[in-house]
Amino acid sequence: MKELAVNEISKSYGEKKLFHHLSFLIHEKDRIGLIGMNGSGKSTLMKILAGKDVPEGGTIEKSSDYTISYLAQDNFLDVEMPVLEAVFTGDAPILAALRRYEQALIAIERDGEDPQVQRQFQQAEEEMNRLNAWEADTEAKSILQKLAVPFLATPLKDLSGGQLKRVNLARVLISASDLLLLDEPTNHLDYSAITWLEDYLKRYPGAVMVITHDRYFLDRVTTRIFELSRGSFFETDGNYQEYLSKKAALDENEARQIQKKKSLYKQELSWMRAGVQARGTKQQARIDRFHSLKQYLETANGPAGEMEFGFASQRLGKKVLQLKKASLELGGKILFQHLDLLIQRDERLGVTGRNGAGKSSLLNVLAGLIPLTAGIYEIGETVRIAYYTQQNEAMDPEMRLIEYLQEAAAMVKSAGGEIISATDMLERFLFPRAMHGVKIGRLSGGEQRRLYLLRLLIQQPNVLLLDEPTNDLDIDTLTILEDYLATFPGAVIAVSHDRYFLDKTVNKLLVFLGDGKTQLIHGTMSEYLLQEKEREKELPAAKKKTAAEPRKASDKRRMNYQEKKEWATIEEEIDILEEKAADIQAAMNETGADFGKLAELQKDLEETNHTLEEKMARWEYLSELA
Repeated sequence: MKELAVNEISKSYGEKKLFHHLSFLIHEKDRIGLIGMNGSGKSTLMKILAGKDVPEGGTIEKSSDYTISYLAQDNFLDVEMPVLEAVFTGDAPILAALRRYEQALIAIERDGEDPQVQRQFQQAEEEMNRLNAWEADTEAKSILQKLAVPFLATPLKDLSGGQLKRVNLARVLISASDLLLLDEPTNHLDYSAITWLEDYLKRYPGAVMVITHDRYFLDRVTTRIFELSRGSFFETDGNYQEYLSKKAALDENEARQIQKKKSLYKQELSWMRAGVQARGTKQQARIDRFHSLKQYLETANGPAGEMEFGFASQRLGKKVLQLKKASLELGGKILFQHLDLLIQRDERLGVTGRNGAGKSSLLNVLAGLIPLTAGIYEIGETVRIAYYTQQNEAMDPEMRLIEYLQEAAAMVKSAGGEIISATDMLERFLFPRAMHGVKIGRLSGGEQRRLYLLRLLIQQPNVLLLDEPTNDLDIDTLTILEDYLATFPGAVIAVSHDRYFLDKTVNKLLVFLGDGKTQLIHGTMSEYLLQEKEREKELPAAKKKTAAEPRKASDKRRMNYQEKKEWATIEEEIDILEEKAADIQAAMNETGADFGKLAELQKDLEETNHTLEEKMARWEYLSELA
């Protein structure tokens, strides 16, 4: 069994201690969720495990053949290389064989009559046969298809940020390492790709450690939770729900301890204020205890800190936002057409759907940043919009936190009428006073996003446009934001693929289906996905097997020998798998109360259905070539 041992490692960032004497063990097939507030050191710890950073002390022990693949939040690949080289990068023999084989495929598509190209293709096929790499090739193509990775010959520099993220994700999944490190893998994925990734990681043969804000993803994938919080480390077995249950019990106990210390602090404070005459040198221990208590309570904002958003907002009239027969076309692509949308005063609208279908462009229209191609956009006179975009506004890295906030508002009124200073606002957003003079350039990316959100909210908007807010905010911040949105006295329109966030914050969905089509749904995200799943089950089998729209002739290549053999038998294999699934289901219905037998049959059914899904995906791919 392959394991990785972390022994007593420490890391600081300037004067900030991220973690100290941290130790843990990663077992084979572990599924670890790494959580904590932005700036707590999650990404730094992952970089250290990946060998991209070094600890200040301690050791990391693993066998010489232990392999690690790392998905960072940022792209570090050479943007001049094509997608093919990016996804099949690595020195492993099978990866090298896959890379050469795919290169040979592209070459034979372009110049199949060249004898030298034919020889190179034949050599690549022979190497694939020698290494028995065809299964790996099928798995790789399934990954590329599910993640909608662009054509392999495309240079990385021609891709969008979301496409680059999916290429990087495909790269680390295809490498099939002993430990998979994923930093926010669900960013830029739509819900179908996220669901596929959940299932894939459950079956992954090695260990997985993931940083994510997606709580459904954490709950469905992880079997252990590691939490970094203010330099401390908390570890528990189980998924995210089990972590919450255990943490709630610990927090309740800690809250009781803090309350006791506050009572003691009040007694000590009264004694300290009594004057010098009431204190002699023999009371020095009591004075020291007072200062110790004071320091403890100044740093303890409850177990995970408390973040409050209760800012007042400007009064909003009856007329808010309305689109009438609205159409938008950008770069020759129709994003939406003939869209009628009425946003009312207490609207909670989630915007979701396919990547690149036009969701962010809709927010840009509502924010007045781009005009409609056709139709009418009306905005109420009392509307005051705050637009949380996927990128921060330009921040001066030399500006200090307090200065950045005071530029927007030196003070603000709370929902209860209380006047709150910029200093207090920063503290409520978990920026302690010691950080108020820190330059913005020293903040982590997540901390900058939290500061940017605070600056927007203190301007007291009455309409919030949120573009993928879950991509960069930690779970603690998201939880408080969700609670704030529940009582926000205005309209909220949020673009997101995060099912948990949408379930908790919206009651209506505008789904972008692609090709300019949209659908308005009343209900939650989970209800919509369940309806879609049921609808797919009702589709006739023939329709399920319908191939995607064929490529243009210039893009199409011919089947190779191995693919022709596979195509000749794949439909029969699909029929056999469907019959097997039906037989297992029938056996389950006849088993009765034998729960042990039922568990075995359920496992067989899940494995059969998984194999069937892979075969169906492969059928669609081969049908394009056929």
